[in-house]
Amino acid sequence: MAPYESDDNATAADAEELRSARRRKAARYVVPATVVGIAAATIGLVPALADSGDPDLPKISAQELIEKIAASDVQQLSGTVKITTDLGLPDLGGLESSLGSAAGSSGSGDGSSADPSTKLTELASGTHTLRVAADGENRQKVSLLENAAEYSLIHNSKDVWGYDSKSNSVFHTTASESDGKQKEELPATPKDLAEEALKAADKTTSVTVDGTAQVAGRDAYRLVIKPKDEGSTVGQITVAVDSKTGLPLKFTLTPASGGSAVVDAGFTQVSFAKPAASTFDFTPPKGAKVEEGDAAKAPERSEGAERSEGFGKGSAPEPGKGGPEGLNVIGDGWDSIATFDTGGQGVPSGSEVGGDVGGFLDSLGDKVSGTFGEGTVFKTRLINALITDDGKVYVGAVTKDALVKAADAAK
Repeated sequence: MAPYESDDNATAADAEELRSARRRKAARYVVPATVVGIAAATIGLVPALADSGDPDLPKISAQELIEKIAASDVQQLSGTVKITTDLGLPDLGGLESSLGSAAGSSGSGDGSSADPSTKLTELASGTHTLRVAADGENRQKVSLLENAAEYSLIHNSKDVWGYDSKSNSVFHTTASESDGKQKEELPATPKDLAEEALKAADKTTSVTVDGTAQVAGRDAYRLVIKPKDEGSTVGQITVAVDSKTGLPLKFTLTPASGGSAVVDAGFTQVSFAKPAASTFDFTPPKGAKVEEGDAAKAPERSEGAERSEGFGKGSAPEPGKGGPEGLNVIGDGWDSIATFDTGGQGVPSGSEVGGDVGGFLDSLGDKVSGTFGEGTVFKTRLINALITDDGKVYVGAVTKDALVKAADAAK
Protein backbone atom coordinates (compact mmCIF):
# COMPACT_ATOMS: atom_id res chain seq x y z
CA MET A 1 0.00 0.00 0.00
CA ALA A 2 1.28 3.47 -0.84
CA PRO A 3 2.51 5.43 2.20
CA TYR A 4 0.12 8.26 1.39
CA GLU A 5 -2.52 9.19 -1.10
CA SER A 6 -1.46 11.65 -3.79
CA ASP A 7 -2.71 12.60 -7.20
CA ASP A 8 -0.46 10.04 -8.84
CA ASN A 9 -0.09 7.42 -6.09
CA ALA A 10 3.51 7.69 -4.84
CA THR A 11 5.19 4.44 -3.83
CA ALA A 12 6.62 3.38 -0.48
CA ALA A 13 10.10 3.32 -2.04
CA ASP A 14 9.67 6.95 -3.09
CA ALA A 15 8.67 7.91 0.43
CA GLU A 16 11.69 6.13 1.89
CA GLU A 17 13.95 7.93 -0.57
CA LEU A 18 12.41 11.23 0.57
CA ARG A 19 13.10 10.42 4.21
CA SER A 20 16.72 9.52 3.37
CA ALA A 21 17.17 12.78 1.50
CA ARG A 22 15.70 14.68 4.45
CA ARG A 23 18.17 13.12 6.87
CA ARG A 24 21.12 13.88 4.58
CA LYS A 25 20.22 17.52 4.20
CA ALA A 26 18.70 18.37 7.57
CA ALA A 27 22.01 19.35 9.19
CA ARG A 28 22.40 22.17 6.69
CA TYR A 29 19.34 23.96 7.94
CA VAL A 30 19.34 23.69 11.70
CA VAL A 31 20.65 25.73 14.55
CA PRO A 32 22.43 23.96 17.40
CA ALA A 33 20.45 21.61 19.58
CA THR A 34 21.03 23.99 22.47
CA VAL A 35 18.56 26.49 21.01
CA VAL A 36 16.08 24.30 19.14
CA GLY A 37 13.16 25.43 21.29
CA ILE A 38 13.02 28.99 20.01
CA ALA A 39 14.17 28.04 16.51
CA ALA A 40 11.53 25.38 15.99
CA ALA A 41 8.85 27.79 17.08
CA THR A 42 10.11 30.64 14.90
CA ILE A 43 12.21 30.03 11.84
CA GLY A 44 10.76 26.52 11.82
CA LEU A 45 7.21 27.82 11.50
CA VAL A 46 7.85 30.03 8.52
CA PRO A 47 4.65 29.90 6.47
CA ALA A 48 3.33 32.72 4.42
CA LEU A 49 1.24 35.70 5.10
CA ALA A 50 -1.03 36.66 2.23
CA ASP A 51 -1.73 35.37 -1.24
CA SER A 52 -1.82 38.12 -3.85
CA GLY A 53 -3.10 36.11 -6.79
CA ASP A 54 -2.77 32.60 -8.17
CA PRO A 55 0.24 32.44 -10.52
CA ASP A 56 0.10 30.29 -13.65
CA LEU A 57 2.66 27.54 -13.05
CA PRO A 58 3.36 24.22 -14.80
CA LYS A 59 1.29 21.35 -13.44
CA ILE A 60 3.05 19.27 -10.79
CA SER A 61 2.03 16.14 -8.88
CA ALA A 62 2.17 15.74 -5.11
CA GLN A 63 5.06 13.30 -5.41
CA GLU A 64 7.02 15.65 -7.66
CA LEU A 65 6.44 18.52 -5.26
CA ILE A 66 7.60 16.44 -2.31
CA GLU A 67 10.73 15.54 -4.26
CA LYS A 68 11.24 19.22 -4.98
CA ILE A 69 11.15 19.96 -1.25
CA ALA A 70 13.68 17.17 -0.57
CA ALA A 71 16.01 18.49 -3.28
CA SER A 72 15.88 22.08 -2.04
CA ASP A 73 19.37 23.33 -1.26
CA VAL A 74 18.76 26.87 0.03
CA GLN A 75 21.43 27.75 2.56
CA GLN A 76 21.33 31.55 2.49
CA LEU A 77 18.30 33.73 3.10
CA SER A 78 17.00 36.71 5.02
CA GLY A 79 13.55 38.13 5.51
CA THR A 80 10.66 39.11 7.74
CA VAL A 81 8.24 36.58 9.18
CA LYS A 82 4.85 37.06 10.79
CA ILE A 83 3.52 34.30 13.03
CA THR A 84 -0.02 34.03 14.36
CA THR A 85 -0.86 31.27 16.86
CA ASP A 86 -4.37 30.61 18.14
CA LEU A 87 -4.57 27.51 20.32
CA GLY A 88 -7.79 28.69 21.91
CA LEU A 89 -6.25 29.16 25.34
CA PRO A 90 -8.19 31.43 27.71
CA ASP A 91 -6.92 34.95 28.28
CA LEU A 92 -4.63 34.88 31.31
CA GLY A 93 -5.56 38.46 32.17
CA GLY A 94 -3.49 39.27 35.26
CA LEU A 95 -2.92 35.67 36.26
CA GLU A 96 0.69 35.40 35.10
CA SER A 97 2.05 36.48 38.47
CA SER A 98 -0.35 34.20 40.35
CA LEU A 99 0.61 31.23 38.22
CA GLY A 100 4.27 32.07 38.64
CA SER A 101 3.88 32.18 42.40
CA ALA A 102 2.03 28.87 42.38
CA ALA A 103 4.93 27.33 40.49
CA GLY A 104 7.39 28.70 43.02
CA SER A 105 9.06 31.17 40.66
CA SER A 106 10.58 34.26 42.13
CA GLY A 107 10.07 36.77 39.29
CA SER A 108 12.50 39.61 38.86
CA GLY A 109 9.87 42.24 38.28
CA ASP A 110 10.48 42.79 34.58
CA GLY A 111 9.86 39.12 33.76
CA SER A 112 12.51 39.11 31.04
CA SER A 113 15.31 36.65 30.35
CA ALA A 114 17.71 35.97 27.50
CA ASP A 115 17.40 32.19 27.81
CA PRO A 116 15.75 31.04 24.52
CA SER A 117 13.51 28.51 26.28
CA THR A 118 11.68 31.32 28.09
CA LYS A 119 10.62 32.89 24.80
CA LEU A 120 8.49 29.93 23.70
CA THR A 121 5.57 31.06 25.84
CA GLU A 122 5.43 34.37 23.98
CA LEU A 123 4.94 32.57 20.68
CA ALA A 124 2.15 30.34 22.00
CA SER A 125 -0.51 32.97 21.33
CA GLY A 126 -1.08 36.15 19.42
CA THR A 127 0.78 37.62 16.46
CA HIS A 128 4.52 38.20 16.38
CA THR A 129 6.97 39.66 13.86
CA LEU A 130 10.45 38.26 13.40
CA ARG A 131 13.49 38.99 11.30
CA VAL A 132 15.37 35.88 10.18
CA ALA A 133 18.69 35.31 8.46
CA ALA A 134 20.75 32.23 7.60
CA ASP A 135 24.11 31.65 5.97
CA GLY A 136 24.73 27.92 5.84
CA GLU A 137 24.96 25.46 8.67
CA ASN A 138 26.92 27.62 11.10
CA ARG A 139 25.25 31.03 10.97
CA GLN A 140 21.61 31.80 11.78
CA LYS A 141 19.81 34.66 13.45
CA VAL A 142 16.23 35.11 14.63
CA SER A 143 15.03 38.40 16.12
CA LEU A 144 11.67 38.74 17.84
CA LEU A 145 10.45 42.33 17.54
CA GLU A 146 8.50 43.60 20.54
CA ASN A 147 7.14 46.97 21.64
CA ALA A 148 10.21 49.20 21.95
CA ALA A 149 12.34 46.08 22.51
CA GLU A 150 13.91 43.20 20.65
CA TYR A 151 15.01 39.67 21.45
CA SER A 152 17.70 38.12 19.26
CA LEU A 153 19.00 34.58 19.04
CA ILE A 154 22.30 34.32 17.15
CA HIS A 155 24.25 31.23 16.16
CA ASN A 156 27.72 32.07 14.82
CA SER A 157 30.07 29.11 14.48
CA LYS A 158 30.58 27.64 17.99
CA ASP A 159 28.83 30.47 19.82
CA VAL A 160 25.12 30.75 20.54
CA TRP A 161 23.91 34.07 21.94
CA GLY A 162 20.52 35.17 23.20
CA TYR A 163 20.01 38.88 23.90
CA ASP A 164 16.99 40.58 25.46
CA SER A 165 17.22 44.35 25.02
CA LYS A 166 14.33 44.94 27.44
CA SER A 167 16.26 43.59 30.42
CA ASN A 168 19.75 44.07 28.90
CA SER A 169 20.48 40.41 29.64
CA VAL A 170 22.55 37.94 27.63
CA PHE A 171 22.46 34.14 27.42
CA HIS A 172 25.55 32.38 26.01
CA THR A 173 26.41 28.79 25.29
CA THR A 174 28.52 26.86 22.82
CA ALA A 175 27.68 24.12 20.37
CA SER A 176 29.53 20.94 21.33
CA GLU A 177 30.94 18.44 18.88
CA SER A 178 28.27 15.95 19.97
CA ASP A 179 25.51 18.20 18.64
CA GLY A 180 26.03 16.91 15.11
CA LYS A 181 24.00 13.74 15.65
CA GLN A 182 21.17 15.73 17.22
CA LYS A 183 21.05 18.18 14.32
CA GLU A 184 19.80 15.52 11.96
CA GLU A 185 16.62 15.16 14.02
CA LEU A 186 15.76 18.76 14.83
CA PRO A 187 13.15 20.64 12.75
CA ALA A 188 14.29 24.24 12.54
CA THR A 189 13.23 25.60 9.14
CA PRO A 190 10.06 25.73 7.05
CA LYS A 191 11.50 22.82 5.09
CA ASP A 192 12.01 20.78 8.26
CA LEU A 193 8.55 21.54 9.58
CA ALA A 194 6.89 20.54 6.32
CA GLU A 195 8.80 17.27 6.32
CA GLU A 196 7.81 16.62 9.94
CA ALA A 197 4.20 16.86 8.81
CA LEU A 198 4.94 14.56 5.86
CA LYS A 199 6.30 11.94 8.27
CA ALA A 200 2.68 11.41 9.27
CA ALA A 201 1.73 10.88 5.61
CA ASP A 202 0.92 7.19 5.65
CA LYS A 203 -2.26 5.33 4.68
CA THR A 204 -4.19 7.56 7.10
CA THR A 205 -3.33 10.70 5.12
CA SER A 206 -4.21 12.36 1.83
CA VAL A 207 -1.48 14.48 0.20
CA THR A 208 -2.42 16.53 -2.86
CA VAL A 209 -1.51 19.67 -4.79
CA ASP A 210 -4.23 22.31 -4.56
CA GLY A 211 -3.37 25.08 -6.97
CA THR A 212 -0.87 27.90 -6.61
CA ALA A 213 -0.30 31.00 -4.48
CA GLN A 214 1.98 33.99 -4.23
CA VAL A 215 3.92 34.34 -1.00
CA ALA A 216 6.11 37.37 -0.25
CA GLY A 217 6.29 38.08 -3.97
CA ARG A 218 7.29 34.49 -4.81
CA ASP A 219 5.30 32.05 -6.95
CA ALA A 220 4.47 28.91 -5.01
CA TYR A 221 2.59 25.61 -5.20
CA ARG A 222 0.11 24.66 -2.45
CA LEU A 223 0.66 21.21 -0.93
CA VAL A 224 -2.28 20.02 1.19
CA ILE A 225 -1.83 17.34 3.86
CA LYS A 226 -5.15 16.10 5.26
CA PRO A 227 -5.75 13.37 7.89
CA LYS A 228 -8.37 10.74 7.05
CA ASP A 229 -8.86 9.84 10.70
CA GLU A 230 -12.09 11.30 12.01
CA GLY A 231 -10.81 11.44 15.57
CA SER A 232 -7.99 13.89 14.79
CA THR A 233 -8.27 17.55 15.75
CA VAL A 234 -6.12 18.46 12.72
CA GLY A 235 -8.22 19.60 9.78
CA GLN A 236 -5.45 20.06 7.25
CA ILE A 237 -1.95 21.41 6.80
CA THR A 238 -1.21 23.63 3.83
CA VAL A 239 2.38 24.23 2.74
CA ALA A 240 3.27 26.83 0.11
CA VAL A 241 6.38 25.63 -1.73
CA ASP A 242 8.57 28.08 -3.69
CA SER A 243 8.31 27.09 -7.36
CA LYS A 244 11.96 27.87 -8.10
CA THR A 245 13.90 26.77 -5.02
CA GLY A 246 11.54 24.15 -3.56
CA LEU A 247 11.78 25.85 -0.16
CA PRO A 248 8.54 25.76 1.88
CA LEU A 249 7.51 29.39 2.41
CA LYS A 250 4.20 28.85 4.13
CA PHE A 251 2.87 26.47 6.76
CA THR A 252 -0.74 26.82 7.90
CA LEU A 253 -2.45 24.37 10.23
CA THR A 254 -6.24 24.56 10.48
CA PRO A 255 -8.23 22.56 13.04
CA ALA A 256 -10.97 20.08 12.24
CA SER A 257 -13.34 22.23 14.28
CA GLY A 258 -13.04 25.03 11.71
CA GLY A 259 -12.38 28.71 12.25
CA SER A 260 -9.06 30.49 12.05
CA ALA A 261 -5.75 28.67 11.70
CA VAL A 262 -4.09 27.28 14.81
CA VAL A 263 -0.74 28.26 13.30
CA ASP A 264 -0.35 30.67 10.41
CA ALA A 265 3.19 31.93 10.00
CA GLY A 266 4.94 33.26 6.99
CA PHE A 267 7.40 35.37 5.15
CA THR A 268 6.17 38.84 4.37
CA GLN A 269 9.51 39.51 2.67
CA VAL A 270 12.28 37.10 1.68
CA SER A 271 15.61 37.28 -0.14
CA PHE A 272 17.95 34.43 -1.06
CA ALA A 273 21.02 36.68 -1.27
CA LYS A 274 23.92 36.04 1.09
CA PRO A 275 23.45 38.07 4.32
CA ALA A 276 26.29 40.33 5.39
CA ALA A 277 28.74 38.60 7.73
CA SER A 278 28.17 41.34 10.31
CA THR A 279 24.55 40.15 10.65
CA PHE A 280 25.78 37.32 12.87
CA ASP A 281 28.29 39.31 14.96
CA PHE A 282 27.44 39.86 18.61
CA THR A 283 29.24 41.42 21.57
CA PRO A 284 27.48 41.75 24.93
CA PRO A 285 26.53 45.40 25.50
CA LYS A 286 28.16 47.31 28.32
CA GLY A 287 26.51 46.58 31.64
CA ALA A 288 24.60 43.54 30.37
CA LYS A 289 24.17 40.59 32.69
CA VAL A 290 25.60 37.48 30.99
CA GLU A 291 24.31 34.01 31.88
CA GLU A 292 26.35 31.03 30.72
CA GLY A 293 24.25 28.05 29.64
CA ASP A 294 25.09 24.39 30.25
CA ALA A 295 25.72 23.01 26.75
CA ALA A 296 26.15 19.48 28.13
CA LYS A 297 22.50 19.37 29.22
CA ALA A 298 21.02 21.06 26.17
CA PRO A 299 20.87 18.14 23.67
CA GLU A 300 18.75 16.01 26.02
CA ARG A 301 16.38 18.91 26.66
CA SER A 302 16.19 19.79 23.00
CA GLU A 303 15.42 16.25 21.86
CA GLY A 304 12.31 16.26 24.00
CA ALA A 305 11.32 19.62 22.51
CA GLU A 306 11.86 18.30 18.99
CA ARG A 307 9.81 15.19 19.51
CA SER A 308 6.89 17.17 20.88
CA GLU A 309 6.77 19.36 17.75
CA GLY A 310 5.78 16.61 15.32
CA PHE A 311 2.28 15.86 14.13
CA GLY A 312 0.53 12.51 13.97
CA LYS A 313 2.49 9.29 13.70
CA GLY A 314 5.77 9.12 15.57
CA SER A 315 5.40 12.47 17.30
CA ALA A 316 5.41 11.23 20.90
CA PRO A 317 8.63 11.19 22.94
CA GLU A 318 10.30 7.87 23.58
CA PRO A 319 10.72 6.74 27.19
CA GLY A 320 13.88 8.25 28.58
CA LYS A 321 14.20 10.62 25.59
CA GLY A 322 12.61 13.84 26.78
CA GLY A 323 9.29 12.24 27.79
CA PRO A 324 8.00 10.74 31.05
CA GLU A 325 9.27 7.33 32.08
CA GLY A 326 6.89 4.57 31.03
CA LEU A 327 5.36 6.54 28.18
CA ASN A 328 3.47 4.47 25.60
CA VAL A 329 1.68 5.33 22.37
CA ILE A 330 -1.79 3.96 21.62
CA GLY A 331 -2.74 3.62 17.96
CA ASP A 332 -0.97 5.18 14.99
CA GLY A 333 -1.31 7.94 12.46
CA TRP A 334 -3.12 11.14 13.37
CA ASP A 335 -5.23 9.35 16.00
CA SER A 336 -2.22 8.25 18.08
CA ILE A 337 -2.42 9.00 21.81
CA ALA A 338 0.52 9.17 24.20
CA THR A 339 -0.13 7.82 27.68
CA PHE A 340 1.83 7.58 30.92
CA ASP A 341 1.19 7.23 34.65
CA THR A 342 2.04 10.03 37.09
CA GLY A 343 1.99 7.56 39.95
CA GLY A 344 -1.47 8.27 41.32
CA GLN A 345 -1.43 12.07 41.32
CA GLY A 346 -4.48 13.53 39.61
CA VAL A 347 -5.38 17.17 38.98
CA PRO A 348 -6.43 19.28 41.97
CA SER A 349 -9.80 20.98 41.52
CA GLY A 350 -10.12 24.73 41.46
CA SER A 351 -11.77 24.68 44.87
CA GLU A 352 -8.77 22.83 46.31
CA VAL A 353 -6.28 25.35 44.91
CA GLY A 354 -8.44 28.39 45.53
CA GLY A 355 -8.07 31.97 44.35
CA ASP A 356 -7.46 33.13 40.79
CA VAL A 357 -5.29 30.11 40.00
CA GLY A 358 -8.08 27.74 41.02
CA GLY A 359 -10.54 29.55 38.79
CA PHE A 360 -8.07 29.40 35.93
CA LEU A 361 -7.66 25.63 36.32
CA ASP A 362 -11.42 25.12 36.28
CA SER A 363 -11.75 27.23 33.11
CA LEU A 364 -9.36 24.93 31.25
CA GLY A 365 -10.86 21.54 32.02
CA ASP A 366 -14.02 19.50 31.51
CA LYS A 367 -14.95 16.80 34.00
CA VAL A 368 -15.49 13.42 32.30
CA SER A 369 -16.22 9.86 33.43
CA GLY A 370 -16.28 6.37 31.98
CA THR A 371 -15.21 2.79 32.62
CA PHE A 372 -11.81 4.18 33.60
CA GLY A 373 -13.34 6.22 36.44
CA GLU A 374 -13.31 10.02 36.51
CA GLY A 375 -10.94 12.67 35.23
CA THR A 376 -10.47 16.07 33.63
CA VAL A 377 -9.93 16.88 29.96
CA PHE A 378 -7.81 19.96 29.27
CA LYS A 379 -8.48 21.36 25.82
CA THR A 380 -6.90 23.54 23.17
CA ARG A 381 -7.94 23.81 19.52
CA LEU A 382 -5.26 21.26 18.63
CA ILE A 383 -3.94 19.23 21.58
CA ASN A 384 -6.21 17.70 24.23
CA ALA A 385 -5.20 15.86 27.39
CA LEU A 386 -7.15 13.65 29.78
CA ILE A 387 -5.79 13.32 33.32
CA THR A 388 -7.66 10.71 35.34
CA ASP A 389 -8.23 11.09 39.07
CA ASP A 390 -5.85 8.19 39.68
CA GLY A 391 -3.04 9.94 37.81
CA LYS A 392 -3.03 8.45 34.31
CA VAL A 393 -2.49 10.84 31.40
CA TYR A 394 -3.73 10.50 27.81
CA VAL A 395 -2.71 13.23 25.35
CA GLY A 396 -2.85 13.75 21.60
CA ALA A 397 -4.16 15.80 18.68
CA VAL A 398 -7.49 14.00 19.09
CA THR A 399 -10.99 14.78 20.34
CA LYS A 400 -12.20 14.52 23.93
CA ASP A 401 -14.27 11.45 23.03
CA ALA A 402 -11.20 9.73 21.59
CA LEU A 403 -9.29 10.28 24.84
CA VAL A 404 -12.14 8.87 26.95
CA LYS A 405 -12.43 5.87 24.64
CA ALA A 406 -8.68 5.20 24.94
CA ALA A 407 -8.84 5.42 28.73
CA ASP A 408 -11.80 3.03 28.82
CA ALA A 409 -10.00 0.54 26.57
CA ALA A 410 -6.95 0.61 28.82
CA LYS A 411 -8.89 -0.60 31.85
